[in-house]
Amino acid sequence: MTTTNITKAAQALINDEIIAIPTETVYGLAGNAYSENALKKIFELKKRPFYNPLIVHIKSTAFLDTVASDIPDMAWKLAKEFWPGSLTLVLKKQPHIPDIVTAGKETVAVRVPNHPVALALLELLEFPLAAPSANPFGCISPTTAMHVSNYFKENLEIVLDGGACQNGIESTIIGFENDKPILYRHGSISIEAIERIVGKVQVTTTKNSTPDAPGMLSRHYAPKTSTYLTDNVPELIPSFSGKKVGLLLFKDEITGTENILQEVLSRTGDLAEAAKNLYATMHRLDKSNLDVIIAERLPNKGLGKSINDRLERAIKK
Repeated sequence: MTTTNITKAAQALINDEIIAIPTETVYGLAGNAYSENALKKIFELKKRPFYNPLIVHIKSTAFLDTVASDIPDMAWKLAKEFWPGSLTLVLKKQPHIPDIVTAGKETVAVRVPNHPVALALLELLEFPLAAPSANPFGCISPTTAMHVSNYFKENLEIVLDGGACQNGIESTIIGFENDKPILYRHGSISIEAIERIVGKVQVTTTKNSTPDAPGMLSRHYAPKTSTYLTDNVPELIPSFSGKKVGLLLFKDEITGTENILQEVLSRTGDLAEAAKNLYATMHRLDKSNLDVIIAERLPNKGLGKSINDRLERAIKK
């Protein structure tokens, strides 16, 4: 299943198969963005609802107008600044983009990934790739080839291994309404970095029916283990006396606790490192036979906002 053979992976995609690919954000479940047959396979394998649109991955900014039209100047500015990279733009689609990609909307989500394996693969193809995260719908996103293999086992013939994902959380998604930028999903590029290029950005990140972009559903990225989010971990621990408890912490372990599994995202308090480690840490905790996971809310600035967004969507409702 797992391979580093890019040519083999490209041939599978040309044959309308679905494969897993690495990107700098998370691993994606990829297929020909122009093939309805391949796209249906993605939705079926992920058990993803058809009302949730996919992101189209192109090989360079030069190919943007092959999938999008009426592109605002602000979009070009953002593409120039952040592509290849962890920014997805939601733009008016070209007529040949299948409706299944866009959930029937007139807009398409598109980005240029910043991973050498993904870019080399795209160079071998004459079509872009639709590639949502390579996990069953709603589950923790995968940041290693092993995560993908554990999810799909014999149901996916090729997982293209590109190592651990550098950024570790999904792309930031920006759209445009009345020529003004709007953030649909916090991600690996902070909103502060976006605003340095285009000015103030409106934020609308949750929409449970007919979402404008991926990642807007209120429950998503979730472990199977019941998960709680708090500003005060020591205060919440006694609520689960007698339970097997795991802690997901920003930079400091909690002292004075016994028989509690503790995972720290960044001992130096580096938000980028915390983002990179988030999903891998969640995977480990979820496989540790715990009754409950208590997650610590991070400083709500920069990438901390993006991490908190993922933790909010993972918690027990």
